[in-house]
Amino acid sequence: MPSLPLPSDGATPGPGMPGGSAPEAGTPVARELLRPGSIWELQAALDLHAWPRGEGLATQAGAGRRLQVLGPAAATNAAGQRLRVRLLEDGYPGWVNPEALLGIAVAASRPRPRLMQRAAIQPLLSQVLDWALEAAERPNTYLWGGTVGPDFDCSGVVQAAFASVGIWLPRDAYLQERFCQPVAVRPGQVQLLQPGDLIFFGSPRRCTHVGLHLGEGRYLHSSGREHGRNGLGIDDLGPSNAHPVAQHYRRELRGAGRVMRCHDGSPLPA
Repeated sequence: MPSLPLPSDGATPGPGMPGGSAPEAGTPVARELLRPGSIWELQAALDLHAWPRGEGLATQAGAGRRLQVLGPAAATNAAGQRLRVRLLEDGYPGWVNPEALLGIAVAASRPRPRLMQRAAIQPLLSQVLDWALEAAERPNTYLWGGTVGPDFDCSGVVQAAFASVGIWLPRDAYLQERFCQPVAVRPGQVQLLQPGDLIFFGSPRRCTHVGLHLGEGRYLHSSGREHGRNGLGIDDLGPSNAHPVAQHYRRELRGAGRVMRCHDGSPLPA
């Protein structure tokens, strides 16, 4: 998923922060409780928008995820104005309609990151791959910002696959590239890749696409209509593969990376 501008945090005191009293854990969300600093656990999926107004999906969050309100204060919120929030598992910001939270969120505390290192991650990678392959078997189409399924974008399916076993990665492809330990790869030269590594594509300047390595240069990814399969599919890095999708991404191959640790949820620079 290509990057979108990431808003700065700038939260002001409110529930859960100095200067405010937090609602008791489990308290159902109410508009007057949506103050900066308050933390909420989702009980159903939620869309986060890329902008304060208008269309544009930034990401999605499934049940069980937690978000923190950054601003503005609900008391001064005009009808229909979105709230700026940050998802706490991956530090990803976005905008939500306050009405969309009503009935699907309860007050919560900040989640504790599960800070696994490579030795703990390695045994879980077969489950990560199984999850992604099962997702590809369900009817789906490419969805910019898609993270909860069945429709995903490229980095959304990668993040969701790892999150299915409790491993959190950054949200966007270019952030995932920075987060991973680099692994050398070229078309037809995939000896150093391991199943569960990430393969990155884009221009020399920036990563704009990511796939999940299955083994022997084969990778699962969600690609769009223009150059892809309009959904989840499997391609490979073999130089003799004449399929137009495989050819397109082979030309844009940037490198690969290995997941060595869990993301701690801290906001990452754009």
